[in-house]
Amino acid sequence: MRGGDLPRAAWAALGGPEGTEQTSQGGASAASAAAPCDSAGSAAAPISRQSVEAAVAAVVAAGKLHLDLLGQIPGAEVGRKSSRRDLVTAADLGAERLVVERLRALDDGAAIEAEEETSDEASEGLRWFLDPLDGTVNFVHGIPMFSVSLALYRGAVPIFGVVHAPRLGETFVAAQGAGAWLLEGAGGPARLSVSATTDLSEAILATGFPYRRGELANSNLENFGRFFYDVRGLRWLGSAALDLAYVAAGRLDGFWELHLSPFDVAAGALLVREAGGVVRDFSGGERWLRGGEILACAPGLWEPMGSRLEG
Repeated sequence: MRGGDLPRAAWAALGGPEGTEQTSQGGASAASAAAPCDSAGSAAAPISRQSVEAAVAAVVAAGKLHLDLLGQIPGAEVGRKSSRRDLVTAADLGAERLVVERLRALDDGAAIEAEEETSDEASEGLRWFLDPLDGTVNFVHGIPMFSVSLALYRGAVPIFGVVHAPRLGETFVAAQGAGAWLLEGAGGPARLSVSATTDLSEAILATGFPYRRGELANSNLENFGRFFYDVRGLRWLGSAALDLAYVAAGRLDGFWELHLSPFDVAAGALLVREAGGVVRDFSGGERWLRGGEILACAPGLWEPMGSRLEG
């Protein structure tokens, strides 16, 4: 699917009118998938068509910028932030400015909280969370696991999310009550579902480690060790947004991590929930957005994973 077709496909997948129906993995059409009802009782995504299409178009444009700059940024121009491992490039900054400009043009009153330069005053209203380049280290080294992550929340309630992986050619979207979708599915948008795995011995899990892992009290290495001998496989992909998208798609069975920021997890967490998965903090609560710890997994793995993790 061409990048220019993705915004329209996203709206159709989320149950919006005037979309072309496509067959999903579950047999339902993308346009007729279960969605919240508006006051008139008609199926509708809980977000306007204008916002969905603008958001998807913005992340696709940011992804194109990534690809234009991939392999073109000299090492001397790669900046450092909290540590020598915590990198920032012209691709991070350029993508953030591009997406923020387009979100401001919506004039919807929503605040924006992004990784590099933009952080509007805290409020309980609408708020966009943006990671303009999740997986900067991978990007710098030419590894294709990087993405743009964008989500809209009202307070702590997720409304819409999109994760776009330009080098992999995949775009994942979700809206509250409208399911999670891979837009580039064979034949059109394909509905996502988490895995049915219940046994750790059959599970592939993913995690990550903090940039300042020699300075923080919990580097996550101990948690890693608690799973090492008992699972089918462990992965460190280097992009939390893609880890979460892969849990939603059933490619990974579970993901946990510490010391993340809201823009790292906001979109991916909604993908997992709309795909039937569980998203909680390590204690089973709802502090995962700003609490610095997140566990996302198939429902059958919540207990065996949660019982082993320490924050």
